[in-house]
Amino acid sequence: MDDLRRIPHRVGACRVPGACLLGGFGCLLIAMNAWGYRPFISTDAAVADPHELEIELGYFTFERGAGENTFILPNLVLNYGLRQDLEAVGEFRLERDPMGKVDLVDPGVFVKAILKEGLLQEREGLSVAVEAGPLLPSTRPGERGVGVEAIGIVSGRVAPFTFHVNGGGGAARTDARPFGIWGLIGELPVRPDLRLVGEVTGESTKGVLPNNSGLLGFIWQPSASNVFLDAGIRRGISHGAPDWQFTIGLTFGFSLSSFSRNVTAAFRGGR
Repeated sequence: MDDLRRIPHRVGACRVPGACLLGGFGCLLIAMNAWGYRPFISTDAAVADPHELEIELGYFTFERGAGENTFILPNLVLNYGLRQDLEAVGEFRLERDPMGKVDLVDPGVFVKAILKEGLLQEREGLSVAVEAGPLLPSTRPGERGVGVEAIGIVSGRVAPFTFHVNGGGGAARTDARPFGIWGLIGELPVRPDLRLVGEVTGESTKGVLPNNSGLLGFIWQPSASNVFLDAGIRRGISHGAPDWQFTIGLTFGFSLSSFSRNVTAAFRGGR
């Protein structure tokens, strides 16, 4: 990963504080780090570096199931590096149904820890991690309770593919029903700036039809940019899953300490 400390600590003088802020943010964008692990439901055995914030933004998702269309705007995941090999994760999405009602869906707060450093930490062998935390109340009817979720993650490589295996479970927001979850991600680099990706994933909850699906998509890094763009098509492979989903989004990240220094320098430059 690029060293975010290369961000200039001072920018040119600005006459207007708002313009200074914009300039500081522009410098941040030029040097920011990015990972690009959307558009998956599953995750990888890696965490953000200490004091770095990673933002996964799904800015458009279209879902069709049971003859109805649903739009998700947006889907947001925030990953913050607490210390080496440990991060905090927060996530939620806003879902608009065919009647125009907007709900806060699938909110949660988790802690993710690396148990064994490996491929994703530039070491030999498998990377192994765990992620666990509470499932917070949703605004949808029947999902106003609190649940819990815990998963184990293993990442490795079988040339030329990189893979990430997930498995775990917990108690759902609805009546604390027990559930199990699993997932497998595969990535194939076709160019330095382009990866073809695939995923199969599933969730089984007591008293509910299984929600199993498969995804095909890509992750692209535009030329001379550190932002990763993604798009994918997901197909339900069980009766409890939406028939189709189409999603596009992006992932980027930055050092909060570097951002603070840039903003401070921008204000000072405007004096």
